[in-house]
Amino acid sequence: MERINYSSGAKWEDIVGYSRAVKIGNIVEVTGTVSVDENNQLVGGDSAYEQTKYILSKIEKILIKAGASMKDVIRTRMFVTDISRWEEYGLAHGEYFKDIKPCATMVEVSSLIDKLFLVEIEVSAVISK
Repeated sequence: MERINYSSGAKWEDIVGYSRAVKIGNIVEVTGTVSVDENNQLVGGDSAYEQTKYILSKIEKILIKAGASMKDVIRTRMFVTDISRWEEYGLAHGEYFKDIKPCATMVEVSSLIDKLFLVEIEVSAVISK
């Protein structure tokens, strides 16, 4: 099966050696995604809800680029810096996945790569035909 790597254009992809998403056959894996825009600026400030919502919109765009959609997502993984704010993360997650209901994991981590990031999300998708 052919492997297709998708880039967001972030300089870190070449430095660290990763892709925004990788598609093999009908499987799409999206790497951990944080709430920064194309200018590397934080989106959502100190709002766990807004950061989560923005991240999921970024993930949706790369899935579409890879020929998938949010309805193809079978698993989400949310790495959060404050699990006591789970309802905020969950509210945004539910807005995207209320009817899709993928497997979901939310775990608290001691920190992410920047202290301003409250959440990092990765997803797995299987394109249904």
